[in-house]
Amino acid sequence: MSDFSMETVLGAHEQRKAELERSGNPYAGGVAWIAGELSPLEEARIPILDQGFLRSDLTYDVPGVWDGRFFRLDDHLDRFEGACAKMRFRIPMEREVLRRTLIDMVAKSGIRDAYVELICTRGLKFVREYQSYENNLYLMVMPYVWAMPPAVQVTGGAAVVTRTVRRTPPGAMDPTIKNLQWGDFVRGWLEAMDRGAVYSLLPDGDGNITEGGGYNIFCVKDRVLTTPARGVLEGVTRRTVLEIAAQKGLEAKLEFVPVDDLYHADELFICTTAGGVMPITTLDGQPVGGGQVGPITREIWEAYWAAHYDPNYSFAIEYPNRAAVTA
Repeated sequence: MSDFSMETVLGAHEQRKAELERSGNPYAGGVAWIAGELSPLEEARIPILDQGFLRSDLTYDVPGVWDGRFFRLDDHLDRFEGACAKMRFRIPMEREVLRRTLIDMVAKSGIRDAYVELICTRGLKFVREYQSYENNLYLMVMPYVWAMPPAVQVTGGAAVVTRTVRRTPPGAMDPTIKNLQWGDFVRGWLEAMDRGAVYSLLPDGDGNITEGGGYNIFCVKDRVLTTPARGVLEGVTRRTVLEIAAQKGLEAKLEFVPVDDLYHADELFICTTAGGVMPITTLDGQPVGGGQVGPITREIWEAYWAAHYDPNYSFAIEYPNRAAVTA
């Protein structure tokens, strides 16, 4: 694939989606791995006494597959292992076995644009029984999830800086550990909905912006990109954006980003595995810059999807009963 314009990339995705829906594969809607067994995703069940369910005592990660290629899988596994170590989890599977299992699950599903999730939980015992508990591992593959629908990405989404919700501070919950304690994010989304928007950008209570529900935030001013350095997940997509900016000779900074900077930005975008680089063209009901997807955002957007075909970032999956994707 050589044309990475928004229209071409999203059009190709729709074609692959239609092909998957016609496949008749029992895992085409998703596949789960639980306790060594595979099942269609909609049939998967977890133990009700798992502390991950009861107390959100878990960590997780989400790599993606695009056009049959796993994107930055090892970077996601590195972050997953680091988060498990911080939580004092012992992942009940060797890394290479885990890696191979994820690849095999995608291959068996036939899903070429996939959202892949790994979850490690405390297990069936409380944290105070630290010495004796056994951690649980859950794996899922499903068709690609869009945090911002493709049609919206072409024109840009509407966001608000939340007034009633602030991000849980790092002293209370380590944001570098990917977690499902999303009370602040959910409240932020509800506020955004009430204010006629979709995406919520959460401040830290000290006048700086942090992140939103599963996505990092970038502010562009005078061709300089800034993104919050503290109080946020160290996103793999964020890292990709920073690397793309360096390759293109664009200045990009990790620092405190005052909320006020967002209202004077030339461009804003959010980014995550589930959706990639997502333009924000309306903030608090007012246009950002000219109210259209800006040139820097579009340039980063196209380079981000091009990177999915770069062997330095991705590798091809061999699907059964069809030719392997070109490496």
